[in-house]
Amino acid sequence: MTLSGDDYRSQGARRKLVQELRNKGITAASVLEAIGQVPRHMFFEDTALRLHAYEDKPFPIGCGQTISQPFTVAFQTQLLEVRRGDRVLEVGTGSGYQTAVLAAMGAKVWSIERHRPLFLSTRSRLESMGYKASLYHGDGFLGLPGYAPYDRILVTCGAPFVPEPLVDQLRAGGVLVIPVGEGPVQRMVRIRRAEDHSVSREEHGDFRFVPMLADRQ
Repeated sequence: MTLSGDDYRSQGARRKLVQELRNKGITAASVLEAIGQVPRHMFFEDTALRLHAYEDKPFPIGCGQTISQPFTVAFQTQLLEVRRGDRVLEVGTGSGYQTAVLAAMGAKVWSIERHRPLFLSTRSRLESMGYKASLYHGDGFLGLPGYAPYDRILVTCGAPFVPEPLVDQLRAGGVLVIPVGEGPVQRMVRIRRAEDHSVSREEHGDFRFVPMLADRQ
């Protein structure tokens, strides 16, 4: 998908970013392809920051939130093991960049955002860019049970614990990726729900995320 406002310079910067992510250990071809397609600079409200969009860094997006650094997006997405056609619940829409990466991979995405201003601006942005995703304003701790079960669930904010409603909304054979911890640093956790509905848990290093909050704003 070629978008207006995505010029050759930006496309070249994405190619360099993809190589940087590959050098840092991202191996999933589908993830690297999606990162190479999605124009990250178009998810910045602050046009001055767009010059830095393809640096491997997080940046503020308003409401005290950030757009995650590309490595974090790629790492979480690789852990998620997304397949084309998967039903994916994303908790923490934010700028919509991760949402777009999932959509570019062929996933059917439902995404929930706590901050109403972000929800409204991101819904408009994704629609204008042509990315198909169902966005909702609400409490990520509760998920979206009306559309469950999901093949994959991705949480893009630091949770103090693994919310049981999210595990309950995971299909047998599904995967949940969530950063867990109450301090400034969280452990990246991958949860698998087996066909017999038993649950296993793996940890995959330390990351920093904004906190996951329950109250709507």
